[in-house]
Amino acid sequence: MGEVIEFVEKVNTNFTNFDKVKSWLLKVISQEGKTTGVITYVFMSDASLLEYNVKFLHHNFYTDVITFDDSSFPEINGDILVSMDRIIDNASHMKTDLKEEFLRVVVHGVLHLCGYKDKSGNEEKLMRSKEAFYLDQVDFNI
Repeated sequence: MGEVIEFVEKVNTNFTNFDKVKSWLLKVISQEGKTTGVITYVFMSDASLLEYNVKFLHHNFYTDVITFDDSSFPEINGDILVSMDRIIDNASHMKTDLKEEFLRVVVHGVLHLCGYKDKSGNEEKLMRSKEAFYLDQVDFNI
């Protein structure tokens, strides 16, 4: 099948140009030395994502993204669940542009599929630097 990135909006994202987002993500994946299999993004509410966080990760708190990795090197595959409520809240809290926060969370999910973690301080620092690196490459006219 190969190179399929799907976007499912269970809640409205207010972003219309997913083709540009997909092109950017394909470049990110390629620059990471991986190939793209099937990746599905599902945009949902805090309440919906919390159910997944409790059920699968046993975490009873809100999060912006959960990545279910089904990759087999070098091809990456997986489902990336994203809370639009968290993106809106994060953007407000961090005083950043909503589109930038949306793209940060989207690339964060794909970076998890590429093998990056964010549990330790050093892992989180590397993840943040990768996010910033790829955000510098994106066309914000998405």
